[in-house]
Amino acid sequence: MRLNDAGWMVQQCWDEIPEYYPGIEIDAFTVMPNHIHGIVILVGATPCGCPGSTPQIRDRREGQAQGPAHTANKRNLSLPDVIHRLKSLTTKRYADGVKHHAWPSFNKKLWQRNYYEHIIRNEEDLRMIREYIQYNPLRWADDDLHP
Repeated sequence: MRLNDAGWMVQQCWDEIPEYYPGIEIDAFTVMPNHIHGIVILVGATPCGCPGSTPQIRDRREGQAQGPAHTANKRNLSLPDVIHRLKSLTTKRYADGVKHHAWPSFNKKLWQRNYYEHIIRNEEDLRMIREYIQYNPLRWADDDLHP
């Protein structure tokens, strides 16, 4: 995947996250033509579970969050906060690129309304997701939204 100026801007915003937000670390990341993939680490975070749930019930949920992951330090951001700020910052910088560098304009919103999240529960899961992110650009030609 060869990034254009907008892609490099998104990459730069991603790379800056830990500099501006204490308690947030980043991991694997890739910019695709119509979406991004990335791993956000909430330092000290623990997943919210359903009251009285058992491990067997939680395991059947295949990693679906039961609410945003919270951190022990209240000053730290939740995952929705991080994603919101990334989308806001990149939208602002993209709009500046449209005005000052003739980037293609976008219709109303640059980003889709929501995002997919998955709680990484172990090292094997982390390895598989990192691999998926790394090799996703090679599968772009097979993507349903590829032009």
